[in-house]
Amino acid sequence: RGCKMKRNKQYILLLITATLILVSGCKTARKATSGREGIFKEKEVFMSSVQQKALQFQTLSARMNADLNIPGKSLSSRVDMKIVKDSVFQLSVQPFLGIEVFRMEFSIDSVKMMDRMNKRYVLESYESLKGETPVDFNYYNLQALFTNHLFLPGKQSISPEEFIQFFYVENEGLAELRTKDETGLHYTFTADNEEKLVSTLIANATGSQKLQWDYTDFQQANSQSFPMRMKAQVVSGNENKGSLTLNFNKIEPDVPVRMDFTIPSKYTRITYAQIIKALSNLSK
Repeated sequence: RGCKMKRNKQYILLLITATLILVSGCKTARKATSGREGIFKEKEVFMSSVQQKALQFQTLSARMNADLNIPGKSLSSRVDMKIVKDSVFQLSVQPFLGIEVFRMEFSIDSVKMMDRMNKRYVLESYESLKGETPVDFNYYNLQALFTNHLFLPGKQSISPEEFIQFFYVENEGLAELRTKDETGLHYTFTADNEEKLVSTLIANATGSQKLQWDYTDFQQANSQSFPMRMKAQVVSGNENKGSLTLNFNKIEPDVPVRMDFTIPSKYTRITYAQIIKALSNLSK
């Protein structure tokens, strides 16, 4: 029982960690169809098309309204997001009239958090965070979740030679691409008949713990399709442990972005474990 409670808490903290922007996953598998209905192409062609139809960018600037719901607590804020592809990803939380209270930055090898209200910050390498969360941190996979891209666990990108690592199932106008990582976590990417990625599911082998990330309200951004609404949910057993909803109101691919993370000298450095301990109290 103690191990199960610890795992449940880890998945709650995974959601909070992935969505600290607001603070100052296996469903039943579909049965494969017995015959092809002519909706989808062969796996290799289909996967290439899904990749090509995802938002292409070198830099990305976005503004959104974000709502975090965990048992007994709801938090909302405006959030600005900036990305330099495959390099750095930054989130700025501005709940009060555009005043930033929290900033978070992921780079290739580390994560930074700055809490302006309490004048403290976190600076940790991904290597030092191993074992702190049920899913190992990986910059490229997190970038993919926030930008509606396929990803291969632990990898920077997916080459055509690596398509073989995905199992392909189609049914009822949808297609699933399934794979798993070295720890036994299962990943299911679901795309529609227009070859748009509409959900990403991360779950343990039994499906008792899962993170579901859904993409809806696709609109045009620089002649490309992008989901203006995203919803992430953590489920343990039959219980919803928390959800994050992102409603984008501005998306600007390939515009100049300024990435700054200057930490004032008077701020106190704390550890990832310390800030997670404080945040976990929100769910009590």
